Amino acid sequence: MSEKSENSETPGTPTPSGTPPGPQPEPIRFFGTTWVDHDGGYGLRRVGVAVGSLATAVAACFVLRFAFQGLEIAEVGSLVGMLVIVMFAICSAIAFRKTWEGFGARPKDPAREDTLRGLKSIGFIGSLLAYFFRSFIEAPGEKLRRAEYESARAQFEKRRSSRTGNPAARKRPKRR
Repeated sequence: MSEKSENSETPGTPTPSGTPPGPQPEPIRFFGTTWVDHDGGYGLRRVGVAVGSLATAVAACFVLRFAFQGLEIAEVGSLVGMLVIVMFAICSAIAFRKTWEGFGARPKDPAREDTLRGLKSIGFIGSLLAYFFRSFIEAPGEKLRRAEYESARAQFEKRRSSRTGNPAARKRPKRR
């Protein structure tokens, strides 16, 4: 059996690992690449994400309730208690909105997203609820990834079809 280098393979043939040439789909958390053809337990995974994110959000609400009871036991006052409730509500609303927007478009300013990371981690219940509601529509982020993948495939096919054969196989003109 002779070994071939990667560059000597015929264009358009699958690589030895079995992956076709061209752009590959980007995996989505909890779904991998099953979102491409909706196979490999895609429907069950969506149900699992919905149930898991809702159960985690409910558990987180109980933990926050215990923390609030700790503030009441410490008798810090009603103003501090209200500030904590308002802070978690606002942070959860912002986290929900930013997570939901992230399912449809890449962030325009990644540096701004990094600065909001702390706020989004405080409002993690909002992010969990965004996952819960989005999983009723699609795998969270599927629409964005599908548009990017189909665009990359179309560009790859356009580039590939515009070529006329293997350039290495062409005869070179004789130099004088």
